[in-house]
Amino acid sequence: MAWFKRKEKGITTATEDKKDVPKGLWYKSPTGKVVDTEELAKNLWVSPEDDFHVRIGSKEYFEILFDENTFKELDAKLTSKDPLKFEDTKKYSDRLKEAMKKTELKDAVRTAVGKSKGNNVVVCCMDFAFIGGSMGAVVGEKIARGIDYSIKHKLPFVMISKSGGARMMEAAYSLMQLAKTSVKLAQLADKKIPYISLCTDPTTGGTTASYAMLGDINIGEPGALIGFAGPRIVKDTTGKDLPDGFQTSEFLLEHGFLDFIVHRKELKNKINLYIDLILNQEIR
Repeated sequence: MAWFKRKEKGITTATEDKKDVPKGLWYKSPTGKVVDTEELAKNLWVSPEDDFHVRIGSKEYFEILFDENTFKELDAKLTSKDPLKFEDTKKYSDRLKEAMKKTELKDAVRTAVGKSKGNNVVVCCMDFAFIGGSMGAVVGEKIARGIDYSIKHKLPFVMISKSGGARMMEAAYSLMQLAKTSVKLAQLADKKIPYISLCTDPTTGGTTASYAMLGDINIGEPGALIGFAGPRIVKDTTGKDLPDGFQTSEFLLEHGFLDFIVHRKELKNKINLYIDLILNQEIR
């Protein structure tokens, strides 16, 4: 049968014969710029026309930071439990299974050790795709273990945050991670080991209230949303209009909450520049 049928008002295609464009070939940025996804990937997931930084996960950040994408993942099999037997519209245990299947991740953070421009570093990176990058007991534990590894081996620690905040399905267990990770970072500071915090879009809630803003140096990606409560909540609570660009990384830099903003293409160089300065090594 022919793939089209001619009718009085033009040519129509039978439903079963239609050819859909495969998903993922093109990306449209918030400013309306359309870019080929292959070109986007080559540009480190930054839109070349408007410089918009697309959200990426641990896989992409590890590729950017580690030399030749070579690293050893730490605590890779650590998974969340359901201590409260939580259930809302569905069981938390089912949410975890669905998230693992969809993302091929064990939880919302991955930790790895490897070389970055020749420096041995520990990198801990959150994944927003896993239940909104929410911070539960496993996230806190993996960060704590990553810090312990840094202390044991005297390696700089890099934290890449991308989170909607504490994981409500774990309630107090989740909130405990704020204090737990903060104490571990204090131990890291006592050993005079560098801690670099990178805040990406979005960095909110308990993540911002703990490790994300405790770096020896706090960095933001361009245009990233960084704050505790979201802009809508703040506006509804205060009853006031918010300033332009409120809670963007540029706004936080202007008000002293960030040390600098780094373009993704310069991320590896900037992080290692800081490490070299702190460790008094030759700047590469």
